Amino acid sequence: MIPKQLVTIGLLGSISVALGALGAHALKNQIPGGLITPDQLNGFDTAVKYQMYHTLAMLLMVMLNKELNNKFLKLAYRLFFWGIILFSGSLYFLCTRHLIGADWLEFLGPITPIGGILFVSGWLMLVVAIIANNKKK
Repeated sequence: MIPKQLVTIGLLGSISVALGALGAHALKNQIPGGLITPDQLNGFDTAVKYQMYHTLAMLLMVMLNKELNNKFLKLAYRLFFWGIILFSGSLYFLCTRHLIGADWLEFLGPITPIGGILFVSGWLMLVVAIIANNKKK
């Protein structure tokens, strides 16, 4: 199971770097033409940052789980994964919907906070995992 998790982490990390470069170069050049606003570029950048932060957190969960073998760390990993998909994924589309001619993607707006809640839940699962591990000792 670990190799599959590490492949997922590698893919999410590389996608984050690629999308960060896209935002910093290609999307930034679209501001003068009005195809993307500074706020949308900022939102895209936020999505990239949160994706990378939580990709690294997923790596931490895998590493910690080797030592602790804790179901809460496994849950945290899954919560971070789905948080990336919902939070960052929805922001990527919301921030570029005018640029790609998909204004109908506006429906994704309520999805973003659900991803944020999954991120918070993942961090709380880390706390629970630590508490559970301390009780075992």
